[in-house]
Amino acid sequence: MNLWKSRLCVLVLVAGALAVPAGPAGAAPTRYEAENATVSQGAVESNHTGYSGTGFVNGDNVAGSYVEWTLDAPAAGTATLALRYANGTAADRPADIAVNGSVVAASRAFAPTADWDTWATVTMTAQFKAGANTIRVTAATAGGNPNWDYLDAEVKVSGYTDYQAETATIAQGVVESNHAGYTGSGFVNYDNALGSYVEFQVSAAATGPQSLTLRFANGTTIDRPMSVSVNGTASTRSFPGTGAWTTWNEVTLTATLNAGANTVRATATTANGGPNLDRLRVSGPGDTQKPTAPGQPVCSQITHNSLKLDWPPSTDDIGVAAYDIYQQGQLIATAPAPPATLTGLSPDFGYQLSVFARDASGNVSLSSPEAACHTLPAPPDDPPSQPGQPAVSGVQPTSATVTWAASTDDGGVRAYLVRDHASGTVLATVTGAPPATTASVPLECARTYQLDVVARDTAGQLSAPSAASASFTTGTCGTVPQTPAGVAGGWDVPWDVSWTPDGSYALVTERDTFKVFKVTPAGVKTQVGTVPNVQTTDGEGGLMGLDLSPTWNGTTDQEVFFMHTAAEGNRIARMNFNGSTLSGYTSILQGIDKNRYHNGGRIRFGPDGYLYATTGDAQQSANAPNLNSLNGKILRITRTGAAAPGNPFGTRVYSYGHRNPQGLAWDSAGRLWSSELGNSSRDELNLIQPGKNYGWPTCEGTCTTSGMTNPKYTWGVAEASPSGIAIVNNTIFMAALRGQRLWRIVLNGENVSSVNSYFNGTYGRLRAVEKVPNAAAIWFGSTNSDNNGDGSADTIRRSAIQ
Repeated sequence: MNLWKSRLCVLVLVAGALAVPAGPAGAAPTRYEAENATVSQGAVESNHTGYSGTGFVNGDNVAGSYVEWTLDAPAAGTATLALRYANGTAADRPADIAVNGSVVAASRAFAPTADWDTWATVTMTAQFKAGANTIRVTAATAGGNPNWDYLDAEVKVSGYTDYQAETATIAQGVVESNHAGYTGSGFVNYDNALGSYVEFQVSAAATGPQSLTLRFANGTTIDRPMSVSVNGTASTRSFPGTGAWTTWNEVTLTATLNAGANTVRATATTANGGPNLDRLRVSGPGDTQKPTAPGQPVCSQITHNSLKLDWPPSTDDIGVAAYDIYQQGQLIATAPAPPATLTGLSPDFGYQLSVFARDASGNVSLSSPEAACHTLPAPPDDPPSQPGQPAVSGVQPTSATVTWAASTDDGGVRAYLVRDHASGTVLATVTGAPPATTASVPLECARTYQLDVVARDTAGQLSAPSAASASFTTGTCGTVPQTPAGVAGGWDVPWDVSWTPDGSYALVTERDTFKVFKVTPAGVKTQVGTVPNVQTTDGEGGLMGLDLSPTWNGTTDQEVFFMHTAAEGNRIARMNFNGSTLSGYTSILQGIDKNRYHNGGRIRFGPDGYLYATTGDAQQSANAPNLNSLNGKILRITRTGAAAPGNPFGTRVYSYGHRNPQGLAWDSAGRLWSSELGNSSRDELNLIQPGKNYGWPTCEGTCTTSGMTNPKYTWGVAEASPSGIAIVNNTIFMAALRGQRLWRIVLNGENVSSVNSYFNGTYGRLRAVEKVPNAAAIWFGSTNSDNNGDGSADTIRRSAIQ
C-alpha cells in the first residue's frame, strides 16, 4: 500500500473452506494466508520480502478497503486471532476488525514497522459461533490498511472438555510417557492391582446427561475391565486389548452430571489393573463462568488476634460454593458465606484483605476491593521465658547447626528466631507447636558470628534474647557478593532490568508508573518512554518484565519486549527503542488472565533465541495444571507471540503447574532455572524442563505425588518470597521480598550444593536482580515503595561477585 492505486473493486475469492480443529486451546494455531482471502479494493503482490505463503495483500489507500477471511468452527468458542502486517509509512493505519459482521475492535492500531519488509503481529480474542465465521479487517482512515500477510487462528471450542489423566488424582499408578500417541504430557500406567484408580474432577454448565469418553491403550490380549463411577454411581466397562501400547482406543458411556463439580473415578476391577489411561473427554461444555467479584469488605470486632470480615456477596450461574480470603497474595482463610471470623492473626499488625468467590467447578472471581484492617496490640501477658544459650556445631562456610534449650510460655511457644547477636537480624525462623530447638542456619562466608535465640508465643510476644553463643568463624568460599555501591536512586517499584547486548546501559521498568528508564553503568538515569495500555491491579500487576532483543543494536534491530497488565488481562507487547526513545506498540500475546496478585511477569530471551515468560495462576489455582490455560505456566514463544517450534505440546506452554513463577535464568550448560512464590509454607527454586508439571495446586514444595516435578530447593515464605534471579559462574543470586535478603545458591549440575544469604534486612525488600554483561557482577533493586514496604524510594545497587 506504498503506492496510490486507482482501480475497480477487485475480489479474490476464498480458495476453499478453512477448517478449524475442534478441541481446547491446546491446539496449535492454523494459518490463513491473506492472498487466499476475499479482498476488496486491493491486490495480491510479492514485491516486498519476508512474507509467508505466495504473497501479501496490498490494499488501496482508501477508507473501507478490506480483507475478509472465512473460518469454519465445529462448535462455538473463543478464538485467538493474530494478524501479521507491514506498515512502511510513518503513520498508524488503524482498522476496524469485525467478526460475523459485528465490530469487535474499532480503529485497532497497526503501527509503523520501519519499512515494508518488516512484519509485525497484532493479537486479539473474539467469540466464534459453530460453523462458518467471517473476520473482516477494514481500513478506518483514508490511509488505507497496512499490507496483510496472514491470519493465525486458534479456537477453543465449547463442544467438549478434556481432562488429562496425568493431572488427575492417581492411586496405585504412575505417570509415564514411554509410549507414543498420547495427548497432553503423558498417560497413567495403572499398577497391576485390584482397586487401582484415576479420579477426575469434572465441571458441567448444567445438570443433564453427557457423554464420557475414556481414551486408553492395552498392549496385552487380556481385557482390563474398570468400574467407572460418576458421583458414586458405578458401572463396569470392558477395556480390551488394543494390539499395542501405542494403539489408543476409546470407551464411551453416558452419565448424568450435576451442574458444577462432579467426580469421575475409573477403578480396576481385577488384579491385572487398568489399561494405560490417556484422558477423559466430556461431551458438553464445562462450567467456565466466574462468579462476580465480591463487594467492599469491612472489618469489625477487631481484637489483637481476630476480626470479623463482612462483604456484599457474589453471584454465579450455578452458585457460589465458598469465599477465599487473602492477606495480599497469601490465602489465609476460607468461608462458606459472609461474614467470616478470622482468628490466629498477629497482634498490632496491618492487614490488607481481599475476598474471592469460588463456585463448585473451581471458577474464581476477580478480587474484591481491599480492606485495610489493623489488629490491636496484644493484651498484657507473660512473654515466653528466655531460651537457653545456643550451642553451635557443624560449622561450614555457608551454614552451621544451632541448638538451644526450650523456652516456656503459658499460652505456648510457636516460633524461635535465630538471630545475628550483633545486629539483631533474623537468620532463621523455626515454627511449630511446639517448634524444634535446633536449626541449620544459613550464614555468610568468611564471617565471625555470635548468635542468640528469641522465642515468640501465640500472642506474638517475644522473649528476652538468650545469651549469645560462643564466637565462631565460617570458612571462605567463592562467588560471594561484595558490599554493593549505589547506581541510581529515586525509583518507584523498579520491577525489571534488561541490558543492551554490549552492556553499554540497561533499561528499567517501574511497575506502578508504567515508565521505562535508561540507566548507564555510571548511574545516569533518563526516562525513555512510557508503555501504553498498562493498567494496575492495585496489587502485583502493572508494568512488569522487559527484555531487549538479543540482537538489538538500535538501528536494524530496535525490538524490546514488555509484559504488563492491560484491560483484558496480562499481555506481552513489542515496542521499538532506538537508543533514546520508545515508540510504536504491538501486542503479540493476550489471553493471560490477571488478578490483584499472582500475575507472574518475567520475560527473558533464552539461548535458543525464543522468548520465555512466567505467568501466575491469577489466584485461580485450577489454571496451573490446565494445559488449555496460559496461566500458571512458563511460556516459550516467538517474537510474534506464536508457539515456539519444539514446544512439548505444540502450544505456547513450556512447563505448567506453577503458582506464581518469578525469576528466569540459564546456567552455563543452558539449563533453565526459575524461582516461584509459594502460598503459606514453601517457596521454590525449580529446574525447568519442557513438558513437566511442577505440582501446584496439588503440591506446595516437595511432595510424592506421581507426575509432579519437585523443586531443587525450598524456603519458608518468611525467609524468601522470591522474585528475580541471576546466574554468575553457576551460582544463582535470588532477590527476596518478604525475606529482605539476597540468597546465594551454588549449583552442582542439576542440583543445589549450598545455600546462604547476604544483606539480611540491610536494603529491605529486593525484587529485580540481573547479571552485568561481561563482568562478574550483578545489579539488584529494592522495592520498598510498594504496598508492602515502608514507602521509601528505591535504589538499584551494583555488587561485584568474587
